[in-house]
Amino acid sequence: MGQGYVGLPLAVAAVQAGHHVIGFEPDPQRFEQLRADVSYIKNVHGKALSAALKSGRYMPTRDESRLTKFDIAIIAVPTPLKNRQPDLNAVRQATERLARHVHKGTTVILESTVRPGTTRKIVLPILEALSRLRGGTGFHLGFCPERIAPGNEQWTFANTPKVVSGLTEECRDRVAEFYSSITQNVVLADSLEEAELAKAFENAYRHVNVALVNELSRVAHTLGADVWHTLALADSKPFGFTKFTPGPGVGGHCVPVDPVYLGHARTQHRESFRLVELAQDINRAQSAYVVSRLQDTLNTRHGKALDGARILVLGLAHKAAFDESCQSPAVEVVAELERRGAVVHAVDPHVAETVQAPQTLLPYKAYDAVVLLAAHNESDLAQIADEAVYVLDTHGAMPEAPHIERL
Repeated sequence: MGQGYVGLPLAVAAVQAGHHVIGFEPDPQRFEQLRADVSYIKNVHGKALSAALKSGRYMPTRDESRLTKFDIAIIAVPTPLKNRQPDLNAVRQATERLARHVHKGTTVILESTVRPGTTRKIVLPILEALSRLRGGTGFHLGFCPERIAPGNEQWTFANTPKVVSGLTEECRDRVAEFYSSITQNVVLADSLEEAELAKAFENAYRHVNVALVNELSRVAHTLGADVWHTLALADSKPFGFTKFTPGPGVGGHCVPVDPVYLGHARTQHRESFRLVELAQDINRAQSAYVVSRLQDTLNTRHGKALDGARILVLGLAHKAAFDESCQSPAVEVVAELERRGAVVHAVDPHVAETVQAPQTLLPYKAYDAVVLLAAHNESDLAQIADEAVYVLDTHGAMPEAPHIERL
């Protein structure tokens, strides 16, 4: 259920393992791309999708009547934030669609990121009410959090450890059996809630540490210290330290979202997650801090106001070598620059809607500032360093030079 950045790699992996897969995708554009043998997911190469389609074991569909006689159903639909609150409508709708076709002995697995308690308190009641079967005896239910790292060639679907859980021990065994057929390492959780909590905490951990190092960059700047040298010094300690680096904020489907689900679970149970909430505040404010740094340098070093300044923004994806601007802090940086009156050109070879026609771009030296927000391989950093008047490098990817300011 869902053929996005989680569902499509899962579907292709299952086909490669010999399973017969129906890929339910309600989005008409994505469905037509799948029918046309076009992969829109970076982690699924075109050859892999073609092989899956040609095998006869993979069938993309929008037709709900095809959701019948399945042994295993996996819900991998989006769970975004709506007004900074968890939006589980897609999970509810997918569960309702599936519930009408659940029969005795089938297994339903939720992979979508959710707040702890969702599988038991939301998915289970819907399945039981519409199927008229009891979870754990009539059908099996599990939660297995996705761990897709888009663009990561080292950690793929096959070799990334998979956490599995079940409503009952037998449910977990059924779920583990399936994932053992398509992944190399299955890790057992003792309950649905353990697995849900682990998923939310994995990305809350990253969120908190990014916030910590973003605050470090601000303090270092105030002290006149180089945050990148500071981090290198700290990283020389061979124990008790994991290096994170500053940037314009956090982005993607998980890191900005999962801590909200964790915090929402805390609210429901009257427990406190103050550190996570503080990290959210810090990281949300980082894009405005980037713009303020740029504005201050233009004013003090170049005698130029940001209002009316020509700014070239390089990279709108939320990380390098990736093709999505979902929850990207770079988008917020651009919006804030424009709010303060800057004339902005934004270029990203991986994000189609932001690619500028060559004739609309000026030479690097014609811009008052170049802001590096995603260090894609396509960016010629040496040329930028040689030609640009002033560069604000938010990732520490550029060489040190008087006209290059690293965050």
